[in-house]
Amino acid sequence: WSALLNNFVIEVAGFDGADIGTLHSIREIPGFFAIGVIAILLVMREQVLALTSLILLGAATAIFAWFPTMSGILIVTMLSSIGFNYYETVNQSLQLQWIEKGKAPIVLGRLIAVGSGATLVAYGLLVLTWKTFDLSYNFVFLMGGGACVAIALYCWFAFPQFQSPTAQRKSLILRKRYWLYYALQFMSGARRQIFVVFAGFMMVEKFGFEVHNITALYMINLLINMFVAPLLGRAVAFFGERRALIFEYVGLTLVFVSYAAVYMFDLSATVAAGLYVVNHMFFSLALAIKTYFQKIADPADIAPTAAVAFTINHIAAVFLPVGLGLVWLISPAAVFWCAAGMAVVSLMLSLLIPRT
Repeated sequence: WSALLNNFVIEVAGFDGADIGTLHSIREIPGFFAIGVIAILLVMREQVLALTSLILLGAATAIFAWFPTMSGILIVTMLSSIGFNYYETVNQSLQLQWIEKGKAPIVLGRLIAVGSGATLVAYGLLVLTWKTFDLSYNFVFLMGGGACVAIALYCWFAFPQFQSPTAQRKSLILRKRYWLYYALQFMSGARRQIFVVFAGFMMVEKFGFEVHNITALYMINLLINMFVAPLLGRAVAFFGERRALIFEYVGLTLVFVSYAAVYMFDLSATVAAGLYVVNHMFFSLALAIKTYFQKIADPADIAPTAAVAFTINHIAAVFLPVGLGLVWLISPAAVFWCAAGMAVVSLMLSLLIPRT
């Protein structure tokens, strides 16, 4: 879905910058309502909810190309987003419950690497077969979504129901002592939206990247992540969350300023692609926000706080793509200047994390 989206909406549905912003705002609404996970957990175990959500995500992805109109794309995107966001909320909760604190940064880095490896296989197949066999968008969406459903069903029947070491609270929790974690999540969500929505869109709109070009760029990111993410996890464990996040936000500020320079000084596609790769690599350090929370949290708060944090992470994501999509029509560089400002705010927040 990620590899094909920008080309599909431009070539088939005729989207412009404002349309893509609207699409991503709609996509983020279920993330904003991830707090609803708390109510679902009253009647469903987290592990079951995770697998059910993955099945919904896969099924909606499989039929994505069947509705190549604005309204059709928005509806199917909403369904797939419910699956993705509810899965990811529970996924983050179970990671912090099942993994020991001392090992968490290293294991989370490995999980990022494994996920990158799986995506690399899918993207590799796409690069090798898209032109060679003249594949259609419909065929690739069906195969990708169908594979997701099949893997989720396998996991449902192949694995037992794992028990968490601490019973989780099933009520809404907002604690004053978690305020810095909430703030970091809010800024992370706002900043990531600009990258997800507009960085890839720039490569297609400004530089004319085709499906196989975009996918090859994603593959470079994945290859780097497979090797770098475990190292970054070890770095977080060694240097601590504070230093890791300071390093990330300084780097992201420079990257977003450089994105703006691509438009201001008409820099080459090679420069833009290099920035895209570096940007993606920095995001792997976001695992430090999770492990910071794991260290300060009451173990029984992890599941409800994961839902609250996921909602907070998506507050800006609901309105930013639409608003910045309109800004994009006037000045794409201004969008990236906004992202640089957000990275600076995140940097100031990271300075408040205790040294120990």
